[in-house]
Amino acid sequence: MSTKTVKTDSGIPVKEVYNKGDVPVDKVKDSEPGILYFSRGIYPKMYRERLWTMRQYSGFGSAEETNERFKFLLDHGQTGLSLAFDLPTQTGRDSDDSAAEGEVGRTGVAISSIDDMMTCFNSIPLEKVSTSMTINSTASTLLSLYLVVGESQGISPSQLRGTTQNDILKEYIARNTYIYPPKPSIRLIGDMIQYCSQHVPLWYPISISGYHMREAGANAVQELAFTFANAIEYIDTCIERGLTVDQFAPRLSFFFCCTMEFFEEIAKFRAARRIYSKIMKERFHAEDEKSLHLRFHVQTSGESLTAQQVDNNIIRVTTQALAAVLGGCQSLHTNSKDEALALPTEEAVKIALRTQQVIASETGVTKTVDPIGGSYYVENLTAEIEERVEHYLKRIERMGGALAAVEKGFFQDEIRTNAYHLKEEIDRHERVIVGVNKFQDSSNVEPILNVVDPKIEDRQVKRLKDFKNSRDRSKVDAVLNKLIVVAEGQDNVMPHIVNAIKSHITLGEIDNSFKQVFGTYQPRISF
Repeated sequence: MSTKTVKTDSGIPVKEVYNKGDVPVDKVKDSEPGILYFSRGIYPKMYRERLWTMRQYSGFGSAEETNERFKFLLDHGQTGLSLAFDLPTQTGRDSDDSAAEGEVGRTGVAISSIDDMMTCFNSIPLEKVSTSMTINSTASTLLSLYLVVGESQGISPSQLRGTTQNDILKEYIARNTYIYPPKPSIRLIGDMIQYCSQHVPLWYPISISGYHMREAGANAVQELAFTFANAIEYIDTCIERGLTVDQFAPRLSFFFCCTMEFFEEIAKFRAARRIYSKIMKERFHAEDEKSLHLRFHVQTSGESLTAQQVDNNIIRVTTQALAAVLGGCQSLHTNSKDEALALPTEEAVKIALRTQQVIASETGVTKTVDPIGGSYYVENLTAEIEERVEHYLKRIERMGGALAAVEKGFFQDEIRTNAYHLKEEIDRHERVIVGVNKFQDSSNVEPILNVVDPKIEDRQVKRLKDFKNSRDRSKVDAVLNKLIVVAEGQDNVMPHIVNAIKSHITLGEIDNSFKQVFGTYQPRISF
């Protein structure tokens, strides 16, 4: 009698039981944490020495409300800030742009001017916190705003710590908040990495992200493969500018998703460190050990959360967070239970933060380094994921690299196909989603949700118009014309964006200047 093959979410066959013979000895390249190729962790003592950064994603409505939420989270034990921006800010539009109507402050905080950024970080000492900003197309402008806020507090750029996501390739692949075509967008990323290596040395100018590709439908293997292919493209860009790999690689960071396939997710993170260190050592010949370290933030999977039986989401997030910790993340965001329905309430955010604190303080998983290491199953999965990712990377290299693969639609088609198969499995009840296609309730009680005040948009637009009307228009035009000239040339744009911010130029005005030179991106259409 034949039995159906059991597989992981990535299609890796799973045996009924694993033993020592299933651990591929030739694939186990390290036996201790902190030793090349780092599958057991990049630091010898890991969480015994320092816990991961607990960084809850927040930002909504106005800069004032976001400032209040930041202070709430810091008061409750959060150790790093993570800033979400609304769609107009992400796509280079000021709040008073007609195309921004109805979206101001909806999916994150509205930031158009230096006044907004000052308000957002009012009374928050930037020398004492690290700030992660989920921003891509307009990352150079948002970092410049942050630098000017720091300067207003008497803090030099060399003291500021944090991360800008700034990963534009995954926007073309999965998330779609792009503005310019790929080549000028990558130029801006190169400018930021180069500028930070010289002036903002504690800042991570890019967080190369697999998260959004995973949320769009990629499996664990595709998430790693596509992320590292994009990383190779960015590293090549910096080297072509004349930087040596060890000048910037220690400040590259990564951002991964953690979803419900518990052991595969742990194995994914272990394989990721191994693959990345091999790329950096064997392909790019990095000599600084810090250049070989894969430093990554993890966010639990928003896509896995359900609108039905929202309390079940606490269990999902806890399981995912535990996998991220056992996998050795450097920072972690835990989603709130109500995020399938709305931006989270303060109570839901507090539960999500407490989830991390309970894992850190009560479970004992931080008492020893890599407690899951040596599991026959996990070691086998780690090796299998590594092999499958390397196969993908070879395919992408034959296409001409990540940029060429994006332009051909390869990543997009692979993710779309996998997402379609996942949906089929759910529809056929082959994949159980508790409370959705099994164990449903006859009635579902909707929780109290966070509601964004619709008057926020009116107040934000009025404030921005007052800000613009207070300026000398001739000086504004002169600064914007200078930005256009710089964009047309080869000079690094970052010092000029910082100067524009100090001259009270808005985010939308900077973006419009670049559009005149770079144009806008028109996506490839496929069905």
